Amino acid sequence: MSRLGDSKALQALAEGHHARVVRPLGSSEIADHSVKAYAIEAPGRSVTEQDARTALRIAGDHLASAQLRGSLGLSVVLTHAGGDGDYVLVHTWIEGYMSDLAVFTGPAGEPDQLRPGRSGLAPCVWEAAVLAHERDAFSRHVLDGTGPLASRLAAWRGDALEGEVR
Repeated sequence: MSRLGDSKALQALAEGHHARVVRPLGSSEIADHSVKAYAIEAPGRSVTEQDARTALRIAGDHLASAQLRGSLGLSVVLTHAGGDGDYVLVHTWIEGYMSDLAVFTGPAGEPDQLRPGRSGLAPCVWEAAVLAHERDAFSRHVLDGTGPLASRLAAWRGDALEGEVR
């Protein structure tokens, strides 16, 4: 390995990089939180209705104690049918312009096997693209928006990313 990193591993990542489909799954109220949900799908994989229901159940369990972590009541749930397994991310806006992130992982196609990810696990490039959109939507509509808070929250809920991310 050189001073500049693992060239072979970086080249392999670059050669295997591809677009993934992102689609919004709507918004709902779960555990006193307004939740926006998304599906992210690797080529040849799809997020099923069962996958989405399981992700929202996991999110509800996690969000049930979110007030203890300073939650402001807004959350984004990503259900990712990845190339190497399945993932659920629960991203919650908390006090002080911060966020809380929980990552759950499991084998592909086995939603009942999703478990908390290892310490330090962070979003992949495709998940980070959705979370970047959500950061911008939160800032644009909720923090910098004008008018009554209810209108700003409705604008945030309606601002969903859809299409391919790289």
